[in-house]
Amino acid sequence: MDYKKTLLAPVKIGNRVCQNRFFAQPMECVDSDDEGNPTDLTYARYENLYKGEFGLVDLEAITVTNESRARKTQLEIMPRNEKALTKFMKRLKEVNPKVLIVFQLTHSGEISEPEFSRRVTVKPLYGFEGDLLTEEEVDKIIEQFVLSSKIAQNVGADGIDLKFCHGYLGSQILRPYNDRKWKYGGAWENRSRFAYDLIERIQRAVNDKNFLLGSKLSIWEGFPGGCGSAGPDSPLMDITESIDLVRGLEERGAAYFVESLGNVHCSMAYMEAIQDEPYLSYLHFYFSNIIKQNVKPETVVIGSHFSSFRGKKNKLLSIEPEKSSMFAMGARCIEDGMMDMIGLGRQSFADPLTPLKLREGREDEIKYCTQCMNCEELMIRQKPVGCVLYNKPYTELFREVRKTLGKLAELHT
Repeated sequence: MDYKKTLLAPVKIGNRVCQNRFFAQPMECVDSDDEGNPTDLTYARYENLYKGEFGLVDLEAITVTNESRARKTQLEIMPRNEKALTKFMKRLKEVNPKVLIVFQLTHSGEISEPEFSRRVTVKPLYGFEGDLLTEEEVDKIIEQFVLSSKIAQNVGADGIDLKFCHGYLGSQILRPYNDRKWKYGGAWENRSRFAYDLIERIQRAVNDKNFLLGSKLSIWEGFPGGCGSAGPDSPLMDITESIDLVRGLEERGAAYFVESLGNVHCSMAYMEAIQDEPYLSYLHFYFSNIIKQNVKPETVVIGSHFSSFRGKKNKLLSIEPEKSSMFAMGARCIEDGMMDMIGLGRQSFADPLTPLKLREGREDEIKYCTQCMNCEELMIRQKPVGCVLYNKPYTELFREVRKTLGKLAELHT
């Protein structure tokens, strides 16, 4: 198998041409300034992805509102951020004009952190508290998404990614658990209204056939009543609605989908490559294939959970090492028609130059993610996020975090 040829081949997304099959996943890194603008840390991260020749980059969970957000220093996209984002995009295009970038627009909903923002909910979920959203407030949130899409277009983004995954507001509204009797709850017709009205309004607002619309979505959230469940409290998987969502978004202009699973609150093992459970990655192939089977041939499907495959040294059993590497497995999935691109998340932290090194024949120089999850701990602690193993500033930051936690523990004993 010539995986280099497969992975470095161009692919058309909508009316745009992507230079290769590598997708940089949207990774929240908690390093904006106080107004949600990119800082030097943000610039460095994305400049490296551009230097590394990722075909498509997804700008991390950039929030459409300051009122409800999960991270204290989270990137924001409102009128006050337009100037800073324009400067940011200008710099990235100077680094590598061939890279395509979409902005992942999000609202955190019940995952918003109440210490510094307002936690809201569409229906109270066990383990969370929050203000119950009204229909008028959701209508306003839709307006915020539309405005943010226009800003993304104005600053030079190639498109947007509507975040309907991992338990954030989009998936909170869409999931069967939202059986509340209101405009956006109960029957699938009502719950899907949010997604369908949103993409239709965005399409009218940007009015540009070259501007990419797409979505990262959790086909199955992995808890009773979550997206992909058979009912409001059912533990049974039923992805009928997830398939309908994909088809409905495609009919309304979506040119690509990023497959995902899980939820940050209760089923993270499905959404992240966990060190001792690399075999969970195989589930993502199945769900990517489900999407691919239910969209038009030209609609691009991006697979997830590839970091666990690493090089030829991983923890996967019952398969030859040369067949189980990230590159070999990714190429196999593309050639077999399961997906069109491979998404790298934590691997993009470990080595943002991964695609470049593959193209230049420097595979032996690639630094592979070990799934240590220390980057995850930095995010949980509301600290800037990066690879703790390979990037010295983040190594030192992680040590400081652990040292502080140790001192706090001593104070409580």
